[in-house]
Amino acid sequence: MSDDRPKLEAVFWDIGGVILDLESVQRAHAAFVGELCERYDLDYDREAAVDLWRTTVGNHFRKREGTTFRSAREGYANGVAELVGERVPESAWKPTFDEYVEEAIEPVPGAVEAVERLADSDHHVGVVSDVDDRAGKRMLESFGIREAFDSITTSEEVGRTKPDPEIFEVALEKAEVDPGRALLIGDRYDHDVRGADDVGMHGVAFGTEDGPAVTYRIESPLEVLEIVDEQ
Repeated sequence: MSDDRPKLEAVFWDIGGVILDLESVQRAHAAFVGELCERYDLDYDREAAVDLWRTTVGNHFRKREGTTFRSAREGYANGVAELVGERVPESAWKPTFDEYVEEAIEPVPGAVEAVERLADSDHHVGVVSDVDDRAGKRMLESFGIREAFDSITTSEEVGRTKPDPEIFEVALEKAEVDPGRALLIGDRYDHDVRGADDVGMHGVAFGTEDGPAVTYRIESPLEVLEIVDEQ
C-alpha cells in the first residue's frame, strides 16, 4: 500500500464463497433432497432430484426484480414443493434442512483464523452478504466467529442485494468509516468487487476474475492480514 493511500479502518467480508465453502453447502442440500425422496417415497433418482431442486431454487432468484431481496428460505420452500408435488408447511421440512446444513457446512480454509486475528486488531470487522439475516448469523455461529464481527449487514435487513449501493452504504454507516478506508472481500466480481468500488471502497477479489475494480487479489483469506499489515 502506498504511503499516500488512506489508512484502512474497516474490513468487510462476504459470507458465501469467502467465509463459507459453497461446495459444502451443495453437499448439505443434496443430502437433504435425498432425505425428502425417502420420506415422501418420490419417484426420482438422486441426481435428477438434486438437479430439479437446484433449478427450482435458481429460478426463484432469477425472478428477482433488479436488486430487490428475495429470501433463500422461500426458494427452498419452492424446491420442496416442486419435488413433493404440493406445498409443504415449513415446520415439516425446515428443521431437517437446518440440521443437514449445520452438520455439513465448512468454512473456507483460513477464513476463520483471518477473521479471529482481525478481531484482535483496531479495525472494524464486518459482514456484507446477500443472505437471509438469521441464516447468515447461524452460519457464523456454527464456525464460532459470530462475536468476532462488529457489524453484520445482510440483504434481508436492507431489502437490497449487491451490487446495490444501499447495502454497502448501510454497512459503512454502521462502521462510521469513509468508503476509502474500507475493504470488501468478495468472490463475485460484478456483485461484490465492482459494487464496493462503485461506492468508493477497495475491492478484494477472492476466487473471482480480474477487472478494473480489483484493488487487491488474494488466493487465501489469510492474505487479507498481509494487506492490513502493509500499513
